[in-house]
Amino acid sequence: MEILDVVDDNGIPTGRTVERALAHREGVQHRTAHLWIARRKNGHVELLLQKRCKEKDSFPGCYDISSAGHIPAGVGYLPSALRELKEELGVTAEEKDLIYCGKKRIMVNTEFHHTPYNDRQVSAVYLMWLDREAEDFCVQTEEIESVEWMEFEACRRAVIENTIPNCIDIEELAMLEEHFHDI
Repeated sequence: MEILDVVDDNGIPTGRTVERALAHREGVQHRTAHLWIARRKNGHVELLLQKRCKEKDSFPGCYDISSAGHIPAGVGYLPSALRELKEELGVTAEEKDLIYCGKKRIMVNTEFHHTPYNDRQVSAVYLMWLDREAEDFCVQTEEIESVEWMEFEACRRAVIENTIPNCIDIEELAMLEEHFHDI
C-alpha cells in the first residue's frame, strides 16, 4: 500500500496522509515528481518519452513523461524524482543533474478500467540532459512498455493535435522549453 502526504495548493504537506488508491478515487490532493530527459541531436532538442504499459491503472498505453511518480509520505520532490529515474529507467543521477522548471497543479476526472479516477496533483517538474540511445535504458517492464526519443516540436504538435495516445500536458512542454538554453 502506497501512502502519500495530503498537500495544500502549494504542495506543502498538511500533516495528513492518504492511501494512493483512495487519493485517486476521491480526488485528494497529493504530490508527484515529473522528470523529462532531453538531448540535442542534429540541431534539435529531443525528449525521451515512455509508453505506459496497457495494465497501468491510469492512462494505459499512452506516451508520457520520461520518468514520473508519486511522492511517498515524508519524502521530498527531488529524492523521489531521482528514485523514480533509477527504478523506471535504470539511470543514476544526482540532484545537481536536474534543472527545476517549476511546480504545476494537475486535475483529471475520468475513468480507467471501469474505475473512477479523480486525480489532484501538485507536481514538481524537472529537466535533465542525457544523450543515451533508447535501447540503452533499463526499462521497468511492469510500468513501461517502451521508451523512444521524439523531436520536441513534433512532440508538441502530436500533443496539440492528439495524433498519438498521450497524457502529456502541453503546459509542461512550455515549462521545459524555457530551460533549453541550460546546456
